[in-house]
Amino acid sequence: MLEQELREFLLNKGVTDVGFSEIDNADTGDLKYAVSIVVKLSDAIIDEIDDAPTPTYFNHYRTVNAFIDRCLLEAGLFLQSKGYKYITVAASQSMPTTPFNGRYSHKEAAHKAGLGNIGKNDLFLHKKYGARVRLGTLFTDCELHGDGILKENPCINCDKCVKACPSGAILGVSYYDGIKREEMFSPSVCSEYMKKAYQKIGRGAVCGICMQVCPVYNMKK
Repeated sequence: MLEQELREFLLNKGVTDVGFSEIDNADTGDLKYAVSIVVKLSDAIIDEIDDAPTPTYFNHYRTVNAFIDRCLLEAGLFLQSKGYKYITVAASQSMPTTPFNGRYSHKEAAHKAGLGNIGKNDLFLHKKYGARVRLGTLFTDCELHGDGILKENPCINCDKCVKACPSGAILGVSYYDGIKREEMFSPSVCSEYMKKAYQKIGRGAVCGICMQVCPVYNMKK
């Protein structure tokens, strides 16, 4: 099956996990099958985050995003060589009309692929690695099928992310299918705080505190 061939292709590139789903609400024409990839972040780097992000984390964030984009491109070329079309969604890129959203939500695609769920912190919680991951998405017209939505949510409602967020952007509302992002989390509040507080660290582009304190599948917490 092509799913297994593509999964092995991506795992051999170094990604941590791969999933597939069919998505009807993406503006991608007849390319309605999504490939979701997961890359586990370095625990040692995340553990260094305390009350602010570190320069090492900012570099790690950018480097992993670049790796994800490269893997998506190679997956697309793999599918193209077999006669299929593809569109990659950048690991971290906002759209001009929606400054806090990408072309399609990586979290929603990964959730629909059965790779995990979404926590109170508005982060994707991988079913094995929790919040310490980055995601990427590719759309194709190649019919690919996954395991379906993971019904269980690993979020334990501990509210550590709510209490730790220095901007107050995490509203403490649990995720459910159909909830609007703004009901859980204010991206504008988060962004404005980062720009002011962390200007000397990546020009205020990253934080990571809510991810660092999340205890899901992190036994140190």
